Amino acid sequence: MSTETPPASASDQVASRPSARTSGVVPGKATDPTLVPGVSVSPFPGLAEPNGLMHGIKSWLLADLGATEDKTHHAIDDDDVPKAVSKHKIQAHTHPWWQVMCLTGVDYFSTLGYQPGIAFLAAGALSPIATIILVIVTLFGALPIYQKVANESPHGEGSILMLRGLLSRWRGKTFILFLLGFAATDFIITITLSAADATAHLVENPILAPFLHEARVPITLFLIAILGAVFLKGFNEAIGVAVVLVISYLILNAIVIGVGLLHVLENPKVLFNWQGSLSEQFGNPIHMVIAATLLFPKLALGLSGFETGVAVMPLLKGDHNDDPDMPVGRIRNARKLLTVAAVIMSVYLITSSIVTTTLIPAPEFALGGKANGRALAYLAYEFLGTGFGSVYDAVTIAILWFAGASAMAGLLNLIPNYLPKYGMAPQFIASTRPLVLVLTAISFLVTILFNADVDAQGGAYATGVLVLMMSGAFAVTLKYREEGRKVMVWFFSFITFVFIYTLIVNVLERPDGVKIASVFIASIIAISMLSRAWRSTELRTSISTITADEEAMRIIEEYRESDPNQRQGSPRRELIHLICDRPRGENAHMYDEKRAAMLDDENIARDHKFCFLEIIVGDTSDFISDGLVIRGHRIGENAVLRVEATTIPNTIAAVLLWIRDTYDITPHAYLSWTEGHPLTHAARFLFFGEGETAPITREILREAESVPMRRPHVHVG
Repeated sequence: MSTETPPASASDQVASRPSARTSGVVPGKATDPTLVPGVSVSPFPGLAEPNGLMHGIKSWLLADLGATEDKTHHAIDDDDVPKAVSKHKIQAHTHPWWQVMCLTGVDYFSTLGYQPGIAFLAAGALSPIATIILVIVTLFGALPIYQKVANESPHGEGSILMLRGLLSRWRGKTFILFLLGFAATDFIITITLSAADATAHLVENPILAPFLHEARVPITLFLIAILGAVFLKGFNEAIGVAVVLVISYLILNAIVIGVGLLHVLENPKVLFNWQGSLSEQFGNPIHMVIAATLLFPKLALGLSGFETGVAVMPLLKGDHNDDPDMPVGRIRNARKLLTVAAVIMSVYLITSSIVTTTLIPAPEFALGGKANGRALAYLAYEFLGTGFGSVYDAVTIAILWFAGASAMAGLLNLIPNYLPKYGMAPQFIASTRPLVLVLTAISFLVTILFNADVDAQGGAYATGVLVLMMSGAFAVTLKYREEGRKVMVWFFSFITFVFIYTLIVNVLERPDGVKIASVFIASIIAISMLSRAWRSTELRTSISTITADEEAMRIIEEYRESDPNQRQGSPRRELIHLICDRPRGENAHMYDEKRAAMLDDENIARDHKFCFLEIIVGDTSDFISDGLVIRGHRIGENAVLRVEATTIPNTIAAVLLWIRDTYDITPHAYLSWTEGHPLTHAARFLFFGEGETAPITREILREAESVPMRRPHVHVG
């Protein structure tokens, strides 16, 4: 007969725990230094702590380790940190929505530097109409999608969070890795492509070309290095630079476009010439609209920037009383950011397309022409002179260089939300500065491999953008279906189809994008598996989050006993014997047989009291097992402690340490050797949470507790 009681509340457990005696251990805290303010924890378990200069470098690199929003809210007990302090930390590094809009805008708005030229090369005289189609998709497709995504993932996880539940266990994790691969493709290529584009503008400058023409790759690497240095300094500096660049760039473009529109109004002949060209090619407006719609995939790069707008949501300042789980003020400001950015960009796209199409001769857009890739810059020189044109060029180069900032910020918020939590990246990646160094190194490698060639990277960039757009549209469609809103389901199903069509056309025209994305995906999966193996002996549980029901606490109190081997005159020591085994259901006879076999194997006196510790394995693809609940059962004359978790060895170690710290007793765990090849057991442990339990449990305890005399004992028979 099994009995079970609900877990006691935190206050009940504290009240019922014996006080720590000889060891001076604070219950539930001794082995979990990550939760103690001021204690530095090495992200490299088992390695000695560095001293002197190396210690200072490590402290600087890991200054914000464990201080991310999610950890602040979830990994610290309410008893340890008041809610007001937790909310203060969440608000500590946030910024007004318009400043964060500038951070995402360095990517989004910088497309004005080349989008009018792309539109004309793709659509010719149809460019303004095709651009209007792009704006319609932006305002009535992409914008509503990401406003909904912002509602559902206010902590920067993006549409990936909404799709996470489609598949379970390892299939779900693999699916997330695929989406992260495309996100990494988009964001990393944004960094390298933008820097390469800025370099192209620099080396093609008539004055500088003779000196810099052969230095394309070194200049691009230098620009990426400066971008990384800005983020090593901090988000405040990055946002400050972004605000200056975006405001300057938008003002300069407003002047250029405004002057261009005045020229159009003063010379209506250019409009008549444009209309005549359209009529000659297409005959009637319906044909024009159909042709412009079919050309939409070629203009799709004008949609880039929405995913980063959601990824940087943790940087947004919300209301002072925002609930950390559902920060309404932050969500409202994110929607405001997305809407204002989309409206501003829509106005600039339409007006820039009109002035460039009507005022620039068609041959100048072609490769080698003065307006190729820099249509608005051409107008700046043409109508406002060399001085203004030089200033415009300088700001354009600066914003193209810094366009990678939004991608960097997006990755700095996106990656820690997934890979470290799944054990698929080293824990130090959750800290900003090491991740900046890793992303900068990857950007260096991509730049060198592609020789800083803008065109070679364009396909991968478009593929990443469109896959994220498509996944976002699909996620929103599923969400509205879950909510039972049929009209919205049909509408966003259509939007999803539009992005699928656009993606297919892009892949057929530029298959290199999928190839590059596949390399990113394969790399992420390989690194994730290696990291999972490297971190396999981490404790995976914050001891302070473990709870026990009343029956479990009664069993521990009942089965604790004096240590028969302690020296005479020494302080009284107590221990508890636990047989760690697979769950055996409710058959009391099977428990009796197991206890008898263990006593014989270990040659232990039968007057010792033994209880059972059983781990029920759930989703083994999960890595963290915070919030474990120990439940007590009585099966015949046997006492059983049961815990549901993701792995067996790590959970056994965590429960042993919790018992030691909570009751000030030494747990003795009894396990059996497992038959089979060691490599087979290692693979089973990595992927299924079980295997050769005894040695792995011992190693986890060794890494978690540096003092051998304080470790729980592991016996193997």
